[in-house]
Amino acid sequence: MAATNFAAPAILGRAVRALVVPRPVNFNKLSYNGILQSVPLTAPWSSSVSGICHVAHAIRGDADVLLKGVGDKNAIEAVKHILEMARRASSRREVLQTDFLTPPVLKESMLVLEKLVDVKAVAHGGFPQAERCRLSVGHAEVMTTVPDIVAALSITGNFGFQPCSHGDFLGAILGTGIAREKLGDILLQGGKGAQILIVPELVDFLVLSLDKVGNVPVSCAKLPLLALEYEPPRTKSFKTIEASLRVDALASAGFKISRSKLVDLISSGDVHVNWTPVMKNGNTLKTGDIVSVSGKGRLKIGEINTTKKGKFAVELIQYL
Repeated sequence: MAATNFAAPAILGRAVRALVVPRPVNFNKLSYNGILQSVPLTAPWSSSVSGICHVAHAIRGDADVLLKGVGDKNAIEAVKHILEMARRASSRREVLQTDFLTPPVLKESMLVLEKLVDVKAVAHGGFPQAERCRLSVGHAEVMTTVPDIVAALSITGNFGFQPCSHGDFLGAILGTGIAREKLGDILLQGGKGAQILIVPELVDFLVLSLDKVGNVPVSCAKLPLLALEYEPPRTKSFKTIEASLRVDALASAGFKISRSKLVDLISSGDVHVNWTPVMKNGNTLKTGDIVSVSGKGRLKIGEINTTKKGKFAVELIQYL
């Protein structure tokens, strides 16, 4: 009996070995077993991600044209794979899914897929404010229900005297051999531990494999998505009057750093707009844009009005 108990994790480990090897983007065909359900989601950069976006059967040879609009050059290869996935889903009338995508890849993918028709694409992250999401794409006539492709786990332990950071939980999970793209957001729960989003096929593996985070012994249990404990991000807003909507002007005002320092940060690639690095301080911003500066945090551009003197009154929403 003891031998059987020790063998189970090893057998399961071999079974998921292909799943935990890092790959740029991995697509798996969905198998329907009854009616699948999902929670509709919204990514921070766009309210359209939570809904169904009509995408399309791409005509072979159009990929280069569509990819020219990709702003984040680092995301091009991943977006190209997703575009090919949409083609296959449309022509074969099937449903395909990605691993968890980073915000830039998800954003660029949705912008490309919006130009196509006849296929539904839905983003799933597990909760409304999720940043890392999976993408399901299928022919409109096939994908009549939203597939459930995100699972949640609760990681509990006595963290009251040994607090662990997001990085501690991430490192412990990756230390089991799970690839980063198989893991979604991590929600810290203070002294109780954390809740994580993960691909469903690795839930049992992580329950058996993860026994410690930092120096704290932990236990893992599957958690219904509706039981996730998340809070909307805390923010504070204020207004600034600026002569232009340039990123260096608004970011300087939002993060309370000098314009010259902000320009240096832009040059070093430490400033991102909608998760894409900005290399020119002359780029202009618009309502809804998310600006982040390494080590300084993140802010959102709110309402923009023009003053009587021709300047811009801009609402800046800072994430705390």
